[in-house]
Amino acid sequence: MEKYLSLLSRSPLFSGIAQGDIQSMLACLDGRVLSYSRGEPIFLEGEAPGLLGIVLTGAVQVVRDDYWGNRSVLTILEPGESFGEVFSCAALEALPVSVFALRDSLVLLLDCRRVLSTCSSACAFHSLLIRNLLQGLALKNLEFTRKIHCMSRKTTREKLLAYLMDQAKKQGSSEFVIPCDRQTLADYLGVERSAMSAELGKMKKAGLLDTKGSWFRLHLGEETQ
Repeated sequence: MEKYLSLLSRSPLFSGIAQGDIQSMLACLDGRVLSYSRGEPIFLEGEAPGLLGIVLTGAVQVVRDDYWGNRSVLTILEPGESFGEVFSCAALEALPVSVFALRDSLVLLLDCRRVLSTCSSACAFHSLLIRNLLQGLALKNLEFTRKIHCMSRKTTREKLLAYLMDQAKKQGSSEFVIPCDRQTLADYLGVERSAMSAELGKMKKAGLLDTKGSWFRLHLGEETQ
């Protein structure tokens, strides 16, 4: 666990808490590190909420399947990012979503009830932990707003450009790697994969971008505004 303390100290949940203090807090929070293979479920829809997860390695995706089995990717989370706290804080009886490992992943699981309640030993940083949790929930709201920004675009090209330009801004470069494969990207944007692939081919031919797999380079200009 020690080798992940640096990552945890940079995560939103443990912001402002020293690595040594994080290590002592993990026992209080019933912290457990579990490994998941690609495609393996971490949480399943219908299960009782109560755990908060933090990605240590790999990546996970939060998904929702409709009655007919059509999948929508709600968000993709990378190392340092957390999941599950929204549903625990909402006091739901059952999870409305599932969480799967997008790649082979290590995940730190915490008892969300212990995060929300100060412990008997009254550790000095627990109030800061709760404040960080609330701030993290607010940031997830903003992330959801960004997804709505992409989804509200009318055409597949507009959705792609909105997502890719957001990734370029997030990573600080016009050349970047997105955290998912093409099928997951299509599910996230709510479009057919074949139609999305065809549109990416047209955009490449038009000189708007270069791409190979999850790698992209945007050629920003008037057409992408």
